[in-house]
Amino acid sequence: MTTAPRPRTTTRDPEELTRRLTAWLGTRLPGARATGVTVPASNGLSSETLLFDLDHPEPPLRRCALRLAADPAAYTVFPVYDMVRQYRTLRLVAAHTDVPVPRVLWLEQDPGPLGAPFFVMERVEGRVPPDVMPYTYEGNWLHAASDAERERLEAATIGLLARLHDQVPVNEAEFLGYPGEGDALRRHVTAQRAYYDWVIAGLAPSPLIESAFDRLEHLWPKEPAPPVLSWGDARIGNIVYDGFEPAAVLDWEMAGLAPREVDLGWTVYLHRFFQDLTVASGQRGLPGFLRRDRVEERYARLTGYPPRDMEFHTLYAALRHAIVMLRIAYRQAYFGEVAVPADPDTLILHHGSLRAMVQGSYWKTGS
Repeated sequence: MTTAPRPRTTTRDPEELTRRLTAWLGTRLPGARATGVTVPASNGLSSETLLFDLDHPEPPLRRCALRLAADPAAYTVFPVYDMVRQYRTLRLVAAHTDVPVPRVLWLEQDPGPLGAPFFVMERVEGRVPPDVMPYTYEGNWLHAASDAERERLEAATIGLLARLHDQVPVNEAEFLGYPGEGDALRRHVTAQRAYYDWVIAGLAPSPLIESAFDRLEHLWPKEPAPPVLSWGDARIGNIVYDGFEPAAVLDWEMAGLAPREVDLGWTVYLHRFFQDLTVASGQRGLPGFLRRDRVEERYARLTGYPPRDMEFHTLYAALRHAIVMLRIAYRQAYFGEVAVPADPDTLILHHGSLRAMVQGSYWKTGS
């Protein structure tokens, strides 16, 4: 299978970034410089991540990662990139849980040095299940693993979600709450609706996305679960694995206060997104991996909390993903990489599965 060129995500010049990063490092560690600056090839279409080595006699060479707010000239995926919020979230998770997150080193709120706020973390070595080509395709390390190895990875991944939700005091995560009326779930969905309105401002709306919002109201939980710290982008493509054990949980820009099922629905559906693409290409993929029923059962066993209303939450995950996909497609059009079709729904890569969810025909028993 062939794929389209990777969508453009920035207008920044890597050499200029390296020069400016070295100048900034000198203000924190005199004599320090950045070497070996690279951009991860397989994952991430929102914030920019730079990998570099910190060359300085004290401390010795240190491998670092820099998380930089998105380039405002590059038709950003999200309207706001709050690097302070991400930095605080990483510190909160590190302080209260044993969930592995990178150790944050510095936060820079001044956009002057690199053109946008950023923070620097220690870089954790390991393997990340790729998005391009998806880990469900033949030829990558996770697909080539044994059933027992994938089972180990799945168990460890659901385990870290359980610990995240159970161990972080909600009262210390109040800065992650969404504004508005109603409970945490209502405020979360309201924020997603506002995001969708921002995405389509001046452009064609998506009838499919709007029908999915309507379907959510029909499926709305009678008793939404209390909020926890929700990772927000809870998928294995945002985890660095040492072998088949999580070594670092990355990408906290979508974190918020929400019911547990928001993360669980995202974990389940984002795997199904890649699995559906794989099956459509004629490959078998990984049909036994991250099955919805197994994820629910494992999470309930670990936490004593049986997930509920998962038809709602998997639809919500597919809807949230559709809004992001629509924005990315409009960004590709902005850079002249694609043409905008008459039907904007076709810009959503998973429009078929989202439509099936809206119609109530997607999930089958035991799937």
